[in-house]
Amino acid sequence: MKKFIVIGLLVALIAGISLVFAGGKQAEADGNAAYLRIHIRANSNGAEDQTVKYKVRDKVVEFLTPIVAECKTKDEAIKKIGANLCGAEAVAVRVLRENGFDYGARAEIRKEEFPTRVYDGATLEAGVYDALIMELGTGTGDNWWCVVYPPLCFGGGNCSVVYKSKIAEIIDKFFKKN
Repeated sequence: MKKFIVIGLLVALIAGISLVFAGGKQAEADGNAAYLRIHIRANSNGAEDQTVKYKVRDKVVEFLTPIVAECKTKDEAIKKIGANLCGAEAVAVRVLRENGFDYGARAEIRKEEFPTRVYDGATLEAGVYDALIMELGTGTGDNWWCVVYPPLCFGGGNCSVVYKSKIAEIIDKFFKKN
């Protein structure tokens, strides 16, 4: 019996790894094109840098919300945000200065790799997405991310992020069946 469980776990692990790689490529081919994500990277993992990252996030989201509110397509959102990158950076720098930080902020829209994430019930598979990247200072600290378009985190609601593991799902399903 133990032998079958071990073999089952190995098969599940291999299948899970295959699904993760195949799923990420499939998501990129299928659905990634529909989303514009946002990624705000803190200067460091220090408590003060992490705290100010969330203050910057709140003000940048507040700044971007009316800009993306009427967008009908991701391309339109990219164009409007792109035209307002300097404004988003200025908002971030203002928040940093108000909180005693003298490092700057840089924003750009580019392709970025993301792991699988669940946003308020919507699952975005791992893959490469177009993203608004904002780096505070060195941009080497822990980060916050969500979705700008469609606006999953820009409706006044809270964007809760939950890590989703395909391998854990497969193992859970395997043991629930037995």
